[in-house]
Amino acid sequence: MASNIAVAFVAFLHLLFMVLEMFFWTKPLGRRIFGLTPELATQTAALAANQGLYNGFLAAGLIWGLVSPGDSAAISVFFLICVIVAGIFGALTANRSILFIQALPGAIALTLVLLSGRPL
Repeated sequence: MASNIAVAFVAFLHLLFMVLEMFFWTKPLGRRIFGLTPELATQTAALAANQGLYNGFLAAGLIWGLVSPGDSAAISVFFLICVIVAGIFGALTANRSILFIQALPGAIALTLVLLSGRPL
């Protein structure tokens, strides 16, 4: 149960990231969250939308792992590892806070899934 809640939380975070990056990047809320000037937000909007789409795929995979019968733990593990790798890469290349906002929740969820005893 705890592992499912953690996976659902990480999926929710990535849906939120998707919405922020795809739809609010150039809006005051998105600019404030990401610390962007209006000019930079406009110049990088297409890149942010692409990044948001990838976050949506991560969320979809995590949701798939939650609702899929059978090998659902393996699906969750795969997508959580993707989340962690993306979070580490983002922390190294963009902003260190991504490590705590993205990678850490993914790592906690991954640990819970692995400890849950669900067959991989």
